[in-house]
Amino acid sequence: MPSKILVVDDAVFMRMMLKKIIVPTGNEVFEAVDGADGVSKYKEHKPSLVFLDIVMPNLDGIECLKQIMSFDKKANVVMCSSIGQQTMVNDAISIGARDFIVKPFDGAKVLEAVSKNL
Repeated sequence: MPSKILVVDDAVFMRMMLKKIIVPTGNEVFEAVDGADGVSKYKEHKPSLVFLDIVMPNLDGIECLKQIMSFDKKANVVMCSSIGQQTMVNDAISIGARDFIVKPFDGAKVLEAVSKNL
C-alpha cells in the first residue's frame, strides 16, 4: 500500500524535484508552500513521512517541526537544508527530526531517506 509523503518547501522547483523522485516509488505526495501550510497539511493528511525545508517564510522549518512534533510525537521528518545550515539541522535533530538531506537533491539520497524512514 502506498505511503503518504508531505513535501514542505516554499520553492515550487524544489517541491517538483522531490515529487519527480518520489512519485515513481508509488507513494502519494502532498505539497505545502510554507511551514504554516505544512502544519495544516500534516494534520489533514497524516503522512508517513515529511520532507521539510528549513528556511521558509511565514513559519520556518524549525517552528513547523516543533508544531508537527507536538501534534504527533512519532512523526517521521527529514529536514532539507542547503550547505551551511548545519546548526539548524542539529537543532532539528534534537527536536525530533529523523534525518536530513542536502540541497540540491541527489535522487539516490532522497530514495534512501524514503526507504530508511518509512
